[in-house]
Amino acid sequence: MTTIGPIVSTLRADPAFAQLRRSLDVYYGNAARDAAMDKLYARFVRPGELAFDIGSHVGDRIGSFRRLGARAVALEPQPLCAKAIRAIYAGDGGVTLVEAACGAKPGKLTLQINSANPTVSTASSDFIRAADGAGGWEGQVWDATVEVPSTTLDALVAEHGVPAFAKVDVEGFEDTVLAGLTRPLPKLSFEFTTIQRDVAQRCLDRLASLGNYGFDIALGESQVLTFDRWISKAEMAAHIAALPHEANSGDVYCVLQS
Repeated sequence: MTTIGPIVSTLRADPAFAQLRRSLDVYYGNAARDAAMDKLYARFVRPGELAFDIGSHVGDRIGSFRRLGARAVALEPQPLCAKAIRAIYAGDGGVTLVEAACGAKPGKLTLQINSANPTVSTASSDFIRAADGAGGWEGQVWDATVEVPSTTLDALVAEHGVPAFAKVDVEGFEDTVLAGLTRPLPKLSFEFTTIQRDVAQRCLDRLASLGNYGFDIALGESQVLTFDRWISKAEMAAHIAALPHEANSGDVYCVLQS
């Protein structure tokens, strides 16, 4: 595995990556954050296993999967983010980058870019409408669009194999991504936001239709599971519904029960 610190430092100093400087600062170089992330993901993926990173952004989750000895297939449709990932993980044979979005069916879709904050670029117009005027989302502007290729989770499984774990973080498009999955995966996570709790409910419904899953949740970037046990779909739905708006976002972890 390539030492990525010097590469990230070079990207931070490169004017061509100025739009990603904040993301590179946030997601790389924080040893405590990396350790917490690795501790969490070690519960879901082991050395030699395969992980999917759907909505990779600048690839910090790739870094965690690789530190744990897992192979990573990463999807990132934003051209600048994909360019950064290619630079950071150049020469790492354990990383496969697919420069595409993920959706309900293969083809193309329109990605709406937030140039000032690319981490919330999205393929969901509903997400942008939900953010408009919402507390904590002030000043967010989606000021550009780009048409990108789109694949599905089913197609990724067919090409790369069944992942031990799949992380799905696509800014309000998570339910559409899961609509492109027709078989249960053993372990996965999906992001939720308090401005679109309905998306989380549809994700829970979709997973329940595929298999008997148990659920836990980590708020924000805490990397800490709330319950430390697997709760039911109904319990998770009630928990998300009861969260204060200020909780903002987090990830629901889902494990197929035997």
